[in-house]
Amino acid sequence: MHAVVGGAVSVPNRAARPPFNNQANSQMGNFPSFRSWAGAGYAGSGGLQADGSPMKEANVKPSKPGAQDPKVLGVMPRPRMHSDKAVVPPLLSHEKDARNVIEGGRSTKKTGRDLHASAESISGLDLRPSPSTRPVMDTNATTAFTSPPLASVKYAAVTVPPQLEQVVGNLSRTSGWTVFFTVLAALVAYDQFSYIWKKGSIVGPTWKMPFMGPFLQSVNPKFEEYYAKWVSGPLSCVSVFHKFVVIASTRDMARKVFNSPGFVKPCVVDVAHKLLGADNWVFLDGQAHVEFRKGLNHLFTKKALDTYLPGQEDVYRNYFRHFLQVTKDAGGKPVPFMSEFRELMCAVSLRTFVGHYISDAAVKKIADEYYLITAALELVNFPIIVPYTRTWYGKKAADMVLAEFSRCAAKSKARMAADGEITCIMDAWILQMVQSKRLRDANAAGLSTEGLVRPQPLLRDFTDREIAQTIFTFLFASQDATSSAATWLFQIMAQRPDILDRVREENLKVRNGDVNAAVNMDQLESMTYTRAVVRELLRYRPPVIMTPYEAKKDFPITDSYTVPKGAMVVATTYMALRDPEVYEKPDEFDPERYYSGDAEKKGRKNFLVFGTGAHYCLGQHYAQLNLVLFVGKASLLMDWKHHPTPLSEEIKVFATIFPMDDCPLTFTERK
Repeated sequence: MHAVVGGAVSVPNRAARPPFNNQANSQMGNFPSFRSWAGAGYAGSGGLQADGSPMKEANVKPSKPGAQDPKVLGVMPRPRMHSDKAVVPPLLSHEKDARNVIEGGRSTKKTGRDLHASAESISGLDLRPSPSTRPVMDTNATTAFTSPPLASVKYAAVTVPPQLEQVVGNLSRTSGWTVFFTVLAALVAYDQFSYIWKKGSIVGPTWKMPFMGPFLQSVNPKFEEYYAKWVSGPLSCVSVFHKFVVIASTRDMARKVFNSPGFVKPCVVDVAHKLLGADNWVFLDGQAHVEFRKGLNHLFTKKALDTYLPGQEDVYRNYFRHFLQVTKDAGGKPVPFMSEFRELMCAVSLRTFVGHYISDAAVKKIADEYYLITAALELVNFPIIVPYTRTWYGKKAADMVLAEFSRCAAKSKARMAADGEITCIMDAWILQMVQSKRLRDANAAGLSTEGLVRPQPLLRDFTDREIAQTIFTFLFASQDATSSAATWLFQIMAQRPDILDRVREENLKVRNGDVNAAVNMDQLESMTYTRAVVRELLRYRPPVIMTPYEAKKDFPITDSYTVPKGAMVVATTYMALRDPEVYEKPDEFDPERYYSGDAEKKGRKNFLVFGTGAHYCLGQHYAQLNLVLFVGKASLLMDWKHHPTPLSEEIKVFATIFPMDDCPLTFTERK
């Protein structure tokens, strides 16, 4: 019979049972042998050990306070006996199997309860305890095991080496929050170290707001904050999220950026590739950009621009009548006209780029929604398309514009193939494609090419979408800049009636006294004073105050500082245009400096409004003469008055710059 003492059952001696194989036990590492595990669970007074000596009552000393609980010690409770005369068969032949059961439990993921049952079945007895006396798993107890089956039970025979006790204890007390904040602290430290390393010796904040940097200020950028950066030194820096930005503020630093195509390339915000098309030519670099640009140069020659003038004058006349109606509808009260100028400049650009292939309704829709595209392309924005964000609305507007331009391209191709007259930039470009194809086809067929136009360079046939993307980049480059210039031009002309009178006088003289007469390119170029007004406006209120580039590789911009690869390098034009060594009284609006002074000569290197180098603005001549036509025509047909507010001279930054109060004006017809 079994002897039950102290909640444990003793096992009768079997003389044939050999000592346990300690070598096998040692090979199992710290995992307890079946015998030590069973002994710890069943040893009690009255039983015999393997060598035949009397087994003493279990006396396991707890390793720490509170471990006396049998559930913590792993001491098995008294099992229920199913037979009064049950005989325990020898375990001699099954010890190896028992060890295999325990070791196999690791791979089969058996629980401690399963192993307990397996051991008893090997002994030939059903000694499993009843549900009321089965051991309770201590899921909170720390064990030396990290894998099943014994990971959730602490057995008395399992010990942890003293060297690891502190480590195991610390790990057991480590919570998820501790891990989270440890990782967060490491990331913050890395973010700071990365910023400080990239900053080097140039001007910038001593430390960076973790991760985000000056994000909140960038959401609503203030001109004064930009200006503070520009005057802080030739080079300064800021870091917003993952983007490290180096600001080149002086003329020489800006020119260094513009003239280093081997180190930098023009860049825009991340989402621009999704709006404009990742395969858009504007993202080309190096020789590919040069070759593509060659095919566009002839679109902005003096001869080409002359063909666009009639369409532009029509747009101006129509919108000037609209301006008069806006004032009338407002009861003669001032109305902010910034949005009206944006719509006007969008309309004149569309007529110049795609002519009358686009309907008036489509012009109105694009003019209304282009604001969404501008908002989506701000520096601080979502880099991915998230529904109902500014980038999402901007993408929808861009897709609409591209689809409209693609339809225009198909119409222009059909018309130019039939030798139609050029009325817009799209016509001129597609005609060059048609002429190139005729020449190639004749050469391929061995026919005479006499009488065929030989365009330079020869162009391939671009798809409707490729044409649409290119026209879209023209609109992208011109819309915000010309809208800014137009707004400031009308505000300043109203503030300076003496200057407006001289503009009116010159335009009337060129038209021989006929206010409705059209003008050509020669006449526009002869308006020296009006051109000086436009030139001074672009210096005094430059629409584009910064041009972003990206460092293609480490860029040694000075002897002491190298812009790291991947950083954004922003060339600032504002400080060069306000240089007191070049422009006397630079903070005053004075067209005389260009009309009778030497500002053109002295400021040759400072006038960076349209950039310089390989990526200078392709349409700079068009943009300036377009403004000459705009203000000259307006001076003949209307009078207008500016209604200043405390915010009239404050500058709002929205891609370009505008008056903070959006330029409140009233218009009256000139008799």
